[in-house]
Amino acid sequence: MRLIPTAFALFLLACPASAQEGPIQATILAQIEAFQADDFARAFTFASPNIHALFGSPEAFGKMVREGYPMVWRPADVAMLDLRFIGGAYWQRVRVTDAKGRSFWLDYQMIERPEGWRINAVQMQDAPDVGA
Repeated sequence: MRLIPTAFALFLLACPASAQEGPIQATILAQIEAFQADDFARAFTFASPNIHALFGSPEAFGKMVREGYPMVWRPADVAMLDLRFIGGAYWQRVRVTDAKGRSFWLDYQMIERPEGWRINAVQMQDAPDVGA
């Protein structure tokens, strides 16, 4: 009998992230599509209010992405990896491959707003060792 409540509790813990995975990934992919079209105004709509306050305009935001995250601005490939709930926030890991075939791992911190999921931060991560 104890197994059923434990299994049910684990199921409930897993559900929130699973239920959010599709909308979170769709938000990230929509922003990347906007970057590819050089539509920085649209890309800026997927950013959180904190990002809006930090950059102030779609143009400044676009400049930061072009210069600081060129692999996101012009990716050759994008793969969604795991979604984690850490420290009260959802973090979506994304592997982006640039035109030269280099892979980059990024963690997107996501926040839910009345208008949907928004990107609150992006952190570069070390890719795992292939031979390890």
